[in-house]
Amino acid sequence: MNLVADIGNSFTKIGIFDGEEMIHLEKVGIFTPDLASVLVSNYKIGAAIVSSVSVGYEDIMEIFGEFNQPLFLLSASMPLPFRIGYDSPGTLGSDRIAGIAGAHNKFPDTNVLVVDAGTAVTYDLLLSNNNYPGGNISPGLYSRFRALNHFTGKLPLVEPGITTSELGTDTESAIRTGVQSGLIFEINEYIRRFESRYKNLEVILTGGDSLFLKDYLNFRFTFAPDLIVEGLNHILNYNVKTT
Repeated sequence: MNLVADIGNSFTKIGIFDGEEMIHLEKVGIFTPDLASVLVSNYKIGAAIVSSVSVGYEDIMEIFGEFNQPLFLLSASMPLPFRIGYDSPGTLGSDRIAGIAGAHNKFPDTNVLVVDAGTAVTYDLLLSNNNYPGGNISPGLYSRFRALNHFTGKLPLVEPGITTSELGTDTESAIRTGVQSGLIFEINEYIRRFESRYKNLEVILTGGDSLFLKDYLNFRFTFAPDLIVEGLNHILNYNVKTT
């Protein structure tokens, strides 16, 4: 069994896999040594991988305690099932690496665009020759709402919600419609443009805001809310086989 952990700023997503099949998934506020010990024991974990934006190697080693099986901390320098063409691979976020790996697992030898809609929206392209040439980063849905409130004197902080018209009829609805429509137009245009350039392109939508956004896309796509943990498991299996 494999254990994968995606440690973010607000919560940690933990997945247990039997081969490529996820058999358990949970979200916790803090990934503690006690929880790690219980999971390792209950599922007889044989290997683990961690992606983290908030804790370092020493903290991860402390979490796993006396775990004596293969343990990996995700980075761009470790063996990966695809080639990174990014000019600064050391700055490539671990969540983006895991997302690309998830795309590689779902659609091998295929052109794939990964749209990860969270605090930021990332657009990452994996080519059919297993080369990752790069991607783009854009403000996420909540980041756009907060920016309007923060950088202006009078505009209120508005929450996302259902809109019934293309035009706002008061300040709040104008902000909500403008922000949401702007992001939806952006995502749809990225997909349209990449579909015109890359043959048989597959599109994957993931991230915290993907559930809200998925009903507004005009193109065929795969909804994969757990793409990051699936990608981590794919990388773990790849490394266990090659070491």
